[in-house]
Amino acid sequence: MTVPGIRIQNCNDAAINPDGEFVLYWMTANRRPNWNFSLQRASEYARKLKKPLLVFEALRSGYQWASDRIHQFVIEGMADNAIAFKKTKALYFPYLEPKSGAGKGLLEELARQSCVVVTDDFPCFFLPRMVSAVSQRLGVRLEKVDSNGIFPMRGTDRVFTRAHDFRRFLQKNLRPHLEEFPLADPLKKLRIPVLDGVPAEILAKWPSLDVADVVKNPERLSSFPIDHGVTVSRTKGGIREAKKTLDEFCANKLSRFHEDRNQPQEDVSSRFSPYLHFGHLSAHEIFTRLMSAESWTPTNLAEKATGSRNDWWGCSPAVEAFLDQLITWREVGYNMCCHRDDYDQFESLPDWAQLTLNQHSVDPRPNVYSLQEFETAATHDELWNAAQVQLVREGRIHNYLRMLWGKKILHWSESPQAALQIMIELNNKYALDGRNPNSYSGIFWVLGRYDRAWGPERDIFGKIRYMTSENTARIAATVNAR
Repeated sequence: MTVPGIRIQNCNDAAINPDGEFVLYWMTANRRPNWNFSLQRASEYARKLKKPLLVFEALRSGYQWASDRIHQFVIEGMADNAIAFKKTKALYFPYLEPKSGAGKGLLEELARQSCVVVTDDFPCFFLPRMVSAVSQRLGVRLEKVDSNGIFPMRGTDRVFTRAHDFRRFLQKNLRPHLEEFPLADPLKKLRIPVLDGVPAEILAKWPSLDVADVVKNPERLSSFPIDHGVTVSRTKGGIREAKKTLDEFCANKLSRFHEDRNQPQEDVSSRFSPYLHFGHLSAHEIFTRLMSAESWTPTNLAEKATGSRNDWWGCSPAVEAFLDQLITWREVGYNMCCHRDDYDQFESLPDWAQLTLNQHSVDPRPNVYSLQEFETAATHDELWNAAQVQLVREGRIHNYLRMLWGKKILHWSESPQAALQIMIELNNKYALDGRNPNSYSGIFWVLGRYDRAWGPERDIFGKIRYMTSENTARIAATVNAR
C-alpha cells in the first residue's frame, strides 16, 4: 500500500538523486518503527530505487524548554528504536547533540550522500520552521509526511472554531481515510541492500553516543547544556512503555472511560498523550486495537452526520467517548496549528473571547500571583497547588484538573495576556505532552477557543466559561463517597 498523496508535501524544488548512496528518513516527530506513514514512504523509495535505508533520529540541545525530563523521555525512545531497527534491513543512526550547535551540518552531509530525504510533518513548536529552513539548504528532494492522526491535516483548508463543527465535518469526510492506514510494519519483507554502517567520515565529525548507556546512567544527562532543574519523570518513554500503557488502558480503564474520565479520583485517563506527542505511539494503532476488540467495520458507521458525540461510530459508549477525545478533540488542535501560524498567540482566539476578556482586563483581581509564585505552587488554593506540584514532579495533571489549573491562572493573573504566557511557560516547561497542538488546544480552551459565550457575565472572566476549586473538590468528594 502506498502512502496517500494528501499526506505528502514537497518542501523544495530539488530532484531525486538516483545515484545517491541511500534513502534518508530524518525522524523528527514520528519516533517509532511502526504505524508510521513517513517510514513507509521512505521504505517505498528505498524499494523503488534499490537503495539502502538510513533512519536518522537526532536530539538537539538548544531547543526551548530543553530539560532532563524531556531529554530522558526521548532518549528512552531512541534506545527502544535502536533495538527495534536492529531486526530490520534499515540502519538506525541516533545522534545526541552534546552541546548546542554541535550537530550543525550533519543533516546536510547525510542528505548530500542520499537519493532523497523524507521527514515528518508536525505542525507545532520549532519543527515547521526547522524543516522549512533546512529544505532550502539541501541539494536533493525533501518531503514531509503527515502521520499524526486519522484525518490528514491537509484534508481541508478550513480552520474549525468549534469542536461540534469539526466533529460534523469528520462524520461527513472521514470514511475514505479509515481505509488508508499506515502499515503496522512498513519494513517487513523489505528487500533492499543493507548499509554496513554510518559513513566513517560522518562518525568522525559527529560521533554517536550509546543511547542505551545514557538510559541506564541518567546522571550522564548532566553533561548536556539543558535545564537540570526539571527532573526526570517516573513516566518512561519509548515504544515498549507506550504499548504497555495501551495494554493497561484497554484491559483496566476503557470500559469506565465514558463514565469516569472527568473524575480525577478514578484515574481512567489513558495517559497516551506524551507517547502520542513524541511519536512513540500512533493514533492509527490505538484505533485499530480498540476497533478490533469491538469487531468493528466501517459498515457500523451511522449514515447521517449530526455532529453528535454519541452513536456515530456504532461502538460501545466507552469507545465512542474515547474516540471523540482521540480524534475530534486531538485533531482539531492539529487543524489549527497546521493552518494558522499564530496558534499560540492571544489574537488567535475567537473575536467574542478577545472582546470579553479585554473588556474585563481592568477588573480587580482577588489575588495576583507572579510566574514564580505559580511555578512554586505558592497560591492560597490547596487544590490548585496540588495540581501544580503534580505537574512539576510528574510532568502531568489529570485532564479535568488541568482545566481548573488554567481557569485559576486566568483568575489570578494581572491580565488575560499574562495568564496565557504563564500557562504556556509552565505547561511547556514541565508537561511531557507540552509543546503539542493538543496541549495548546487545552490552554486556549481556558480562554474560549472551541467554546461558546457563557452567562451570567462575571468579573475577570466576562463570558468565558467559569470553574471553581470548590466545585471541583465537591466532585472529587462525591466520587470518593461512592
